[in-house]
Amino acid sequence: MKLVILDRDGTINSDSDDFVKTPEEWLPLPGALEAIARLNHAGWHVVIASNQSGLGRGLFDVVSLNAMHAKMQKLLALQGGRIDAVFFCPHTADEHCNCRKPRPGLFEQIGMRFGVQLAGVPTVGDSVRDVQAGAAAGCEPHLVLTGKSEKYRGLAPPEGLPPGTLVHLDLSAFADCILARATPPAPV
Repeated sequence: MKLVILDRDGTINSDSDDFVKTPEEWLPLPGALEAIARLNHAGWHVVIASNQSGLGRGLFDVVSLNAMHAKMQKLLALQGGRIDAVFFCPHTADEHCNCRKPRPGLFEQIGMRFGVQLAGVPTVGDSVRDVQAGAAAGCEPHLVLTGKSEKYRGLAPPEGLPPGTLVHLDLSAFADCILARATPPAPV
């Protein structure tokens, strides 16, 4: 199974210091939905692993979260794409759960649900903790310079990245990298 695990806020859609709380606030980043559709068309299953502590803080409820994801799926369908599953951590940092990134719990849940070993599964996010969580689960770490990491464009990447982390301008550039690996060499 070809599987890729994506962060949500700041990777697929715009992030907010005030949290993304409603479908109206959920706005896709330029090219992100098209990138997911391209991965789907090449046979990749796309799953989201996302911290959603706004739930634990009482800033929005599961109904609102589901409405955001319904909007995401609808917009993706218009591009010919889909998200196969969304895994989220509703806890705040004070709860010290295993599913809140940078811990690997969400990734372990994904591996169990899909019956796959996570070694080498590409994962991408916009923060060091996203990348650390994926690497802790054995995934291949990728960072996009959108969302929380947009400030590093043109600079050295943030400290704390796991060894071997690949850095991309955005989700479209990440998809280009993944799809280039699967493309057979052109005849000479």
